[in-house]
Formats: sequence, C-alpha cells, structure tokens
Amino acid sequence: MRVAVFSTKEYDRQYLLDAVSGRHELKFLDVRLGHETAQLAAGFDAVCLFVNDVVDAYVAETLSRGGTRLVALRCAGFNNIDLEATSAAGITVVRVPAYSPHAVAEHTVALMLSLNRKIHRAYNRVREGNFAIDGLLGFDFAGRTVGVVGTGKIGAVVVRIMRGFDCRVIATDVVTNPACVAAGVEYVPFERLLSESDVITLHCPLTPESRHLLGKEAFARMKPGVMVINTSRGALLDAGAAIEALKSGHLGSLALDVYEEESDIFFEDLSNRVLHDDVLARLLTFPNVLITSHQGFFTHEALSAIAAITVRSLTAFESGEELGDVICAPAS
Repeated sequence: MRVAVFSTKEYDRQYLLDAVSGRHELKFLDVRLGHETAQLAAGFDAVCLFVNDVVDAYVAETLSRGGTRLVALRCAGFNNIDLEATSAAGITVVRVPAYSPHAVAEHTVALMLSLNRKIHRAYNRVREGNFAIDGLLGFDFAGRTVGVVGTGKIGAVVVRIMRGFDCRVIATDVVTNPACVAAGVEYVPFERLLSESDVITLHCPLTPESRHLLGKEAFARMKPGVMVINTSRGALLDAGAAIEALKSGHLGSLALDVYEEESDIFFEDLSNRVLHDDVLARLLTFPNVLITSHQGFFTHEALSAIAAITVRSLTAFESGEELGDVICAPAS
C-alpha cells in the first residue's frame, strides 16, 4: 500500500521504516497536511498524520478525490480531524490510542518536580557560576493534594506515581476508573477539585465541551499558589487567562507541554527567528512557567509502539481484516 507520511522528522522515518519492513511504500513529507498540501497525497492509498496535521471538509474531499481511503493517525488525539467529513468522503480513520501511557505520565511528573524545585532556574544559575539557592524554595509533595482531570490510561499512571509520593489524590472524570479507586483516589466534582488541589494536572481529551476547561472562572476557583500542568491538549487551557492569573500571583506556577497555537511553532527550530506569538512569548517571561515542546510522548518505547500499531493498521486495512483502532468509518 502506498502511504504519504506527513509532518515527518528523522525519528519518524527511523521507527516507521523499522516497523514496516518493506511491506508498504512510504513517502515521507516534512510538511503538515492542510489546504495547501492536500494535493501531495494524490495517488496514495493512505495518509499517516500527526497532531498538527488538519483534515477538515476541504482536505477530506481532496484526499478522497486523490484515491486516499485511510487516515492513520500516529497519535491518540483526533480533535484535528473532521470525522463527519471524512466519513462522508468514504475515508476510514484509525489512531494509536495507547502507545505508552508511561511516557506522558512520567513527563508530567518530571514537569511537576522541575517546576516545584526550580530545576530549570537552578541549572541556568550554576552554569553562570551562581551557586546561591535564594528563590529556589520548593515544597514536599508528600501530604499535598493532587487533582487529576481525566483518569484514562495516562491519568491512571499519574495517579499511581503521585500516590507513591504519599500525595492525596482526587480526580474528576465522566467514567470512574476502578483501578484508581483501588489506589485510594476520591472522585469529586470538577469545582471541588479546583478548590482543594495544590497541584492540578490535565489528562482529558479535547472536545467542544472541554475547550478552555481552565479559563478565567476556573483559575479564580483554585487555591492561591496552585500548580497547573497540561500535557494533554493545548486548548484545554486558556493561555490568556493563565497569564492574568500568573500576573496576579493567584496561579503559583504553570507547566505546559502543549499549547493551543502550537502548530506553527512546536517541533520546529525557531532559534534564529523572532517569535511572533505574543501570548507564548509572554508566558516565556515568567520565572514560574516551564514549557516543553510537546515531547511528553518522546521515548523509545512510545515511538516503537506508535510505529508498530500504525503499520499493523495499514496492513489490516490493505488485507481487509478487522481494524481495532477505528474512530471513523465511511458512511454507509
């Protein structure tokens, strides 16, 4: 099967080529899929996409006209895909729902620890010969209340880690995870989670209902000095509202591995350019803000699993076998 792989970096090529073992013809493209690039997929049976590729109605129709019948997402989230449009265009959409929950969960906790103990600031100080520790005061996580929003596979791993730190863990989700309950988690309404948590971490999908879940009103409900972590989807958090909460001191610290307007920024080397995103530029000025470039998934185990599951879906689709990770099928 001929597959156009969009938004590829060298690491994508390496892992996908190792997994495919010559079973499919892969064409690697470093551009993102969108209106201007959709024609590049003409003649390909499938396209393989990442988090910042976009399939709206126009792209879906263009893909269909070019012969594409499968969209294979090498990620778990699919808020960048118009599922109604792909279904109408006769396109099946599959994803990688659980490549390595440990990768994102461990990065989440790394952000918590780094932000709390000011590791990023200490690293820069020491490199400049400054060995003073003033301003680097943190707190013990033991005994603190951690609020986990979303207790799916990733959230459940975060729960286990934080319980291992002797934290009180509370959670909110539309579905109660029995494993989290067994670990000692108390499920509470979202508003109570906001008001009781010392640390809040997001692990829920982006939907129209969850967009800007953390906005002006949510920040106002939080404890003064709260730490907020987002390694899920950028638009779950209103960055403008976060800036105001940081300026007032109500939001104690913030760590982001995702950003609502990341599509033209993250995964790219912009070190020799002016950053035109004023909101992100403002966030980067705060000493109590830590931002990483959507690298939570970036481990050997996760990339291996992503490649293997993606290739498995390609092979099953080509041979007419049942697909296990379908999120959208062609309209009947």
